[in-house]
Amino acid sequence: MDRFGKTYIPASYVKEMESGGSRVMPIRLNQTLPEYEKIFKTINGMLFIGGAVNLKTSDYARAAKAFYRLAVEANDAGEYFPIWGTCMGFQLLTVLVARENLLSNTTAENVALPLNLTAEAPSSRMFQGFSDELLKALSHENITGNFHHYGITEKAFRGNERLQQFFSILSTNIAENGAEFVSTMEGRKYPFYGVQWHPEVNRFQWNPKKNYPHSQNAASVSSSLATFFVNEARKSFHHFRDPEEERAALIYNYAPVYVGNISGYEQSYFF
Repeated sequence: MDRFGKTYIPASYVKEMESGGSRVMPIRLNQTLPEYEKIFKTINGMLFIGGAVNLKTSDYARAAKAFYRLAVEANDAGEYFPIWGTCMGFQLLTVLVARENLLSNTTAENVALPLNLTAEAPSSRMFQGFSDELLKALSHENITGNFHHYGITEKAFRGNERLQQFFSILSTNIAENGAEFVSTMEGRKYPFYGVQWHPEVNRFQWNPKKNYPHSQNAASVSSSLATFFVNEARKSFHHFRDPEEERAALIYNYAPVYVGNISGYEQSYFF
């Protein structure tokens, strides 16, 4: 996809957030820390999307680390600012919190799975809006799409004091090699959330070669999580002061490109 641009955001992530009732502002990867600090004061939440980059040295990691630090400081100061990480974004959250890369081979590629929910899941914030029926479906039906090669095992997670203190494990799954990996987590103190799986594909990706779950319950899981995270973002009172600056920052200024013939995505935004 290089011919379209050096960086991209799959449109499915944008649609997922918009479906929850939010507008989307793309964060460019080549901006300065002062620029990120200015942006932070105008946005209400942050989504770390999936992909495949170095989680310590890439521009993605550098930008995410800046917003992670700003979010921790804001929450510590009494503000409310949520972060959501999907797949690689989930992995990056573990690296940022642990201050080291604890990832290992936990391949679950192109497979839909039920979640092995922990005892903490039913009382979690993330799943508080789920009906008993939907929570049961989440743990019994193949409605979470997995497309990853790396993750953090439950053993590595529980063996790291920083991760243990920061996050609650809400679910685990078994990788192709038999390793048990953490698949869902939420912050104990901070409104930070992570899923190793992909809620957005349940409604917005359709490649017939991919095992995207499209059942009614799969769509409901995706919808419920989008609504949940956007509701978390509504608790933030950050805002633009200039309407023109706000309009110029939104994703509506960019046109998605059809890439279904060359990727697993239907559309992507390029920058």
